[in-house]
Amino acid sequence: MNSKLPSLGFAGIGLMGLPMCRRLLAAGYPLTVWNRSPDKCAALVAAGARLASSPAELCRDSDMVLLCLADTAVVREVVFGEQGIAQGGRSGQLLVDFSSLEPTATREMAAELAALCGMAWLDAPVSGGTPGAEAGTLAIMVGGEAADLERARPVLQVLGQRVTHMGAVGAGQVTKACNQMIVACNALVIAEVVALAEQSGVDATLIAEALAGGFADSRPLQILAPQMAESRFEPIKWHVRTLLKDLDGAVKFSREQGSATPLSGLAAQLMRLHASQGYLQKDPATLVELYRSKG
Repeated sequence: MNSKLPSLGFAGIGLMGLPMCRRLLAAGYPLTVWNRSPDKCAALVAAGARLASSPAELCRDSDMVLLCLADTAVVREVVFGEQGIAQGGRSGQLLVDFSSLEPTATREMAAELAALCGMAWLDAPVSGGTPGAEAGTLAIMVGGEAADLERARPVLQVLGQRVTHMGAVGAGQVTKACNQMIVACNALVIAEVVALAEQSGVDATLIAEALAGGFADSRPLQILAPQMAESRFEPIKWHVRTLLKDLDGAVKFSREQGSATPLSGLAAQLMRLHASQGYLQKDPATLVELYRSKG
């Protein structure tokens, strides 16, 4: 193991966190992990990671603490709750948050953490899903001080193919909100397209191939349209709840900024309707079921 590499702590061993941690271990980084359900850390511990009993303990031997958690409330609890990062953190350490959070809350939490223990904050939400996490091809959009980003950049480059500094703390989260607005609206219209093709007697499995390279082409089209046309909803690569949470956050932030987002607002309503029909924990490919004839 390369002793010159900074030691890392990682909280949140989920669909994204697990493959990200695997890449960091493979790159030789000393890694300590924590998850609310410790059993999810077993494979990483077997691969050489150390298990921490609390977020505060993550900070003890870590130069950087990385988070990949569900939402703003969970990040707040892990950072500021009992035995949280704020209790174990110290000046000179760096928190890198890969979670997708509300920008305003991110700015507030970064200021609070700095005041409590002097720890710096980078918001570094990612796009690319579990395939991107496994392959190290994530797009990472970063908010924070330029010097902090340069310190974290070698770590981020193990995880992503594109690291872009978007501005001060919170700017990464604003960019991720923009990303999710495009992704969610795209997913919904792809669902409409597949259902329309099916109901018109057109082979919907050919839609992605037919439109490849044209002006309507996109990665979501190439990934989602075949899944939707074939009703291939497993294994779950991401969740409807994630898109809904991010859309709600984007619409809330747009209101705070006095900016109009009518399409994203409608997308959030449709996503909420779909979630209420038992799809909250399902893959967004299931959105096609919104439009298929139930008769």
